[in-house]
Amino acid sequence: MKKILLFILRQFLFWMLLFASARLVFMLFYLPMLNLQEVGFGEALATFFHALKLDFATASYFMIFPFLLIIIQSIIGTKVPGIINKIYTAIMVLLYTLISAGEMGLYKEWKIKLNVKALNYLENPSEVYNSAEGSSIIAVSLFVVLFAVAAIWLYHRFFYLSLQRSKKYPWLNTLAVVVIFPFLIIGMRGGFQQIPINQSEVYFSKKLILNHAATNNAFNLMISYIENRENLKSNPFSYYPQDEAIKTVEEIYDTPGDSTVHVLNQTRPNIVLLLMESWSSDLIESLGGKAGITPRFHALEKEGLLFDNVLSTGSRSEQAMASVFAGFPAHPVSSITVQPDKHVGLPSLIQILNTMDYQTSFYFGGQLIYGNIRSYIYYNGFDRIIEGMDFKDDGIIRGKLGVHDEFTMDRLYKDLNQEREPFFATLFTLSSHSPYDQPMEDVLDWGKNENRYINSAYYADRSLGEFMDKAKTGAWYQNTLFIVVADHSHNSYRNWPYHTEEYHSVPMLWLGGALDSIWQGERWSRPASQMDLPATLLAQMDVPNHDFHWSRNVLNPYSPNFKYFGFDNGLIWIEDEGRFSYDADNNRYFWSAPSALPDSAIERRGKSFLQVLYQEYLDY
Repeated sequence: MKKILLFILRQFLFWMLLFASARLVFMLFYLPMLNLQEVGFGEALATFFHALKLDFATASYFMIFPFLLIIIQSIIGTKVPGIINKIYTAIMVLLYTLISAGEMGLYKEWKIKLNVKALNYLENPSEVYNSAEGSSIIAVSLFVVLFAVAAIWLYHRFFYLSLQRSKKYPWLNTLAVVVIFPFLIIGMRGGFQQIPINQSEVYFSKKLILNHAATNNAFNLMISYIENRENLKSNPFSYYPQDEAIKTVEEIYDTPGDSTVHVLNQTRPNIVLLLMESWSSDLIESLGGKAGITPRFHALEKEGLLFDNVLSTGSRSEQAMASVFAGFPAHPVSSITVQPDKHVGLPSLIQILNTMDYQTSFYFGGQLIYGNIRSYIYYNGFDRIIEGMDFKDDGIIRGKLGVHDEFTMDRLYKDLNQEREPFFATLFTLSSHSPYDQPMEDVLDWGKNENRYINSAYYADRSLGEFMDKAKTGAWYQNTLFIVVADHSHNSYRNWPYHTEEYHSVPMLWLGGALDSIWQGERWSRPASQMDLPATLLAQMDVPNHDFHWSRNVLNPYSPNFKYFGFDNGLIWIEDEGRFSYDADNNRYFWSAPSALPDSAIERRGKSFLQVLYQEYLDY
């Protein structure tokens, strides 16, 4: 009996130390992001204390199979269960190491724990590999090998205990099993409380990365799988009766006047959409950023109309595609663009333009398996789709992700010189995406943890400026509207918390010969996002936009004033009366203003928006 108890304790101790060790490696790996000068060593150390309960619950789950082996061994007394336990432990060590490594690789870009949605991207290993920096790939690979090997060796050397069946008192083995089993169940629940333990148990810091570090990787992934499996069948964001939520959303979109401020000098302009990868407002001097990162954009503002109050709807490129071309906002759990069975129900700006005899094209220097957007791009019906494989190698420079921006923009310029008017061309940039291997020596020597990012933005901005210089020489320029907008934001040198409005604000600039001269150098400050592009553009062209019911014509002075951002687990909601950032997983606010929001009209509008949006996604 003592040996059985010792076996259980040793196995538990092994898992607890493994979890803590993986957590330590993660925190050391992201030490610059932790910023110990801001949070303090004591708060960082507290992560390990707050993690204990969830680690214990996870270890209890891990112990179920070894416990069954003990039962078998207590009955038959063979060594086989011990051998099976060694194999099981090695497999679980490797799986946990791989989960931890996946999180280390993705966290810099996504700022979330590894979840079911993230696992979908691992279906394309080449995309993950090409998106990662070389040093990160090496570090994560070394972690997998060294950590797993060391853990398995340590288990065999110090923690494994061979059990034998008691010949004199065999009933003691059975008694031990009966006594221990209830403690395992209690451990899995996290204690005697009415509600079983969940991730919110470990949240303790205003620094989100510390809460994420404290959350056990395996437990989080298990819950993500269980919840998302159900979420794809039913709405996890159902807060009110559906008819009431729909009525609230209709009230949000109520527009007392159907009017449009026409900023274009023609109704059938050529349109060139430049979708800038990972551009945050902090890159733009006029939007509160430091000078010198995007000087060409700053100069172009004098020729264009700057939308200075834009919030991205989501944090992923494939989410931006649905916003830009379908006016469909980003939502938690999944992305509609990666599900062909659903995105075929979306309206399409491109399909409308095709019926108006526009020549439509889409350019990307990488592979369209990036974000799994190929099927969605093809669904839209672009007349011409150009990706990395379509570029000849004559004089162009490729990075790990594909052809760099200056070369894709040069290809676009040359093709537009031969294009029949009117045309709609989209170019999706890539050089400002990690691993930041743009063909340029670093120009900016500041920015700390985001120095490489701001240098990549400088390069993308330089490429943008060179493209616009050449475009002005084209005969088609005077009939063309250029729209420069980000697909989503990125962490900046200011290191805003991920759940803030500042983190997810993005730039948008309209310019070109088709922009009325009276709007050059002006600003438009009504709330906007990428999802508003279809309705706003079509209104400028005097084309009905009713199919894009999530999209607002933001150049209508009567359009509703709100901004929305969809997390993987909640939303940001901003309107004139108040604002909040809500964590749906843990039913709490990251922040709110005014502070007493629960049961308010502001909360009802924000949550109703998310509820109706997600239900529509499910219904497609």
